[in-house]
Amino acid sequence: MQQSVSVIVVSNGRPDALRRCLLGLSQIDHPNCEVVVVADRTSWPAITQSGLAGRIKAVRCDVPNISIARNAGLALAAGDIVAFIDDDAVPEPTWLSYLTAPFANENVTAAGGFVRGRNGIDFQWRARLAFGDGEATPFEVDELRPTLMTAGPGRAVKTEGTNMAVRRAALIAMGGFDEAFAFYLDETDLNLRLAQDSATTAIVPLAQVHHGFAASARRRADRVPRTLFQIGASLAVFLRKHGGTAHPTPHVPRAHQRRRLLAHMVAGRLMPGDVRRLLQTFDAGWDEGLKRAPAQHPQFSNPPPFVPFGAQSRTHKVISARSWHEAKALMAAKQAVADGQIVSLYLMSPTGLFHRRQFDENGVWIQTGGQFGKSDRSDPWWAPWRARRRVDDEAQKMRALRDPQSADYNSLHAKR
Repeated sequence: MQQSVSVIVVSNGRPDALRRCLLGLSQIDHPNCEVVVVADRTSWPAITQSGLAGRIKAVRCDVPNISIARNAGLALAAGDIVAFIDDDAVPEPTWLSYLTAPFANENVTAAGGFVRGRNGIDFQWRARLAFGDGEATPFEVDELRPTLMTAGPGRAVKTEGTNMAVRRAALIAMGGFDEAFAFYLDETDLNLRLAQDSATTAIVPLAQVHHGFAASARRRADRVPRTLFQIGASLAVFLRKHGGTAHPTPHVPRAHQRRRLLAHMVAGRLMPGDVRRLLQTFDAGWDEGLKRAPAQHPQFSNPPPFVPFGAQSRTHKVISARSWHEAKALMAAKQAVADGQIVSLYLMSPTGLFHRRQFDENGVWIQTGGQFGKSDRSDPWWAPWRARRRVDDEAQKMRALRDPQSADYNSLHAKR
């Protein structure tokens, strides 16, 4: 039997995103998991609206601090392994089984997967190393098999907060998340603490989630920041803790944020006055971060009993149609989801349009685009596909992620 897993979802002010995330989680295939939701007053109604309230653990947290919220979820988590996903992310059906498979190796302490962006095609993050200055750099790994890495002090294997898992015992022993990090660098701090203990982390390419970067109190839907206060504060805390000095200077991180803001201004998303105002919020946050006491960790007691989420055994169904038959195809796909299937719907037009993948409000995985257009961005701009063959090719690309019955989690052995 697979080790028990607790999936923790934190939601603050985004009920629509939380409902969509829970809908995605309802399709995962892991047979021994529970779901723990930590939500504020605004997001809380989404738990009942999801129709899953009787199958999940939930706790209110109205403090806008992601580390406090994650620790509140950790206090309820009874699984051997604790996995994390953001409320504005949706997992592929096989996500959790792939992500936790490397823990069969008793030396593995943590794991992280790949994260796709808004178009469902490109990757936001794959494999990265994190360092004591808060920066991260990508590195190449096998795109199918997990890669195991053991880092060391000041150099950690990066796991993204929206797609990671840690042994519960190890996380509890470390005191959970440092609550001085209200937002930003919270999981990087965890990665560096794991590295100090020479922990082994698995990078699992087929453990994939789709991350939307939904709007929040900190950023707009187009990823333009509304405030840089918590980024400035967290950077100051992080550099005091991991940067080798108790009195870090803000010049380099501030310059990085300024370049980011200027790029938004050049693109027409900010005015010059906005750049100055946002940098002032960074400066205020930095000053606050210099005063925060780092290493603020709660005490954890025994959690309440494990609540099985009751993942169903599902088959994968592929439906395809021309774009002008979209309404009829959507109706058939919606019914198939209601019947307990995982559905990939391909809507192709006779064009060279780029492809997009999305998970809709009915629980259907939809891919749209031109019959001759590119899906993977490394593909040619135009290729002379036959319609049926194009659908078959796109469905095959996603088969290992969408079809639990064809996925062989144990055959993809980890390598160092």
